[in-house]
Amino acid sequence: MLKEKLKKYTLILASGSPRRQQFFKDLDLDFEIRLKEIEEIYPPELKAVEITDYLARLKANAFDGELNPNEILVTSDTIVWHQNRALGKPKDATEAFEMIKSMSNTTHEVFTSVCFKTNSASTLINDVTKVTFKDLSDEAILFYIENYKPYDKAGAYGIQEWFGFMAVTKVEGSYTNVMGLPTAKVYEYLSTLV
Repeated sequence: MLKEKLKKYTLILASGSPRRQQFFKDLDLDFEIRLKEIEEIYPPELKAVEITDYLARLKANAFDGELNPNEILVTSDTIVWHQNRALGKPKDATEAFEMIKSMSNTTHEVFTSVCFKTNSASTLINDVTKVTFKDLSDEAILFYIENYKPYDKAGAYGIQEWFGFMAVTKVEGSYTNVMGLPTAKVYEYLSTLV
C-alpha cells in the first residue's frame, strides 16, 4: 500500500540495526541502507526524550547537502530511561548486570526518536513505552548476559528475546518502540509525506 505511494521516492535508512532493517522489510517498504560513523555524544543537561531527539537529529544532519530531491532519509535513536538517567548500550558484562539489576522489580521508560529528512526539510517524531520487569534473580540476569550478550542493546536487554519473555510483566505503549522503532507512527508519518 504505502510502497506504491512511495515509489517515486528513495527511502534511505541510516541504521546498522538489524532490528530496524527488519521492521522496514516487515512494513513492506523498499529502502536502501546508508551508514555514517557518528559519535553519539549529547549535552549532559539533556534528559529523557531530549537525548533521543538530539541524537536522531545529529545522525540526520550528517547527511546535510547530500540528499537528492526524491530521497527521504530516516534516522533514529533509542534509550532506556530509568531513575533519572539514560541507559545506553553496556560496555561490558559488569555494566550490563548493573543496568538490568537496577531495573528489576521496577518500571522504566524506553524513548525512541525518528528523524525524517529530505533535501529541504526535516521532521522529528518520538514515542515512549513503559516497561515493567518482575523481580529478577542474579542467576537469571547472569544467564541472560552470558548466553545472549546484549551489548548492542540500550538498557542491556532485548524484549524480543528469552529475557523479554521471561522478565517483562507489563508493556504500556508501542511494543516495537522498545525494539528500536515505533513502527505504527513511522508508517503513519511516511503516509502523510505522499
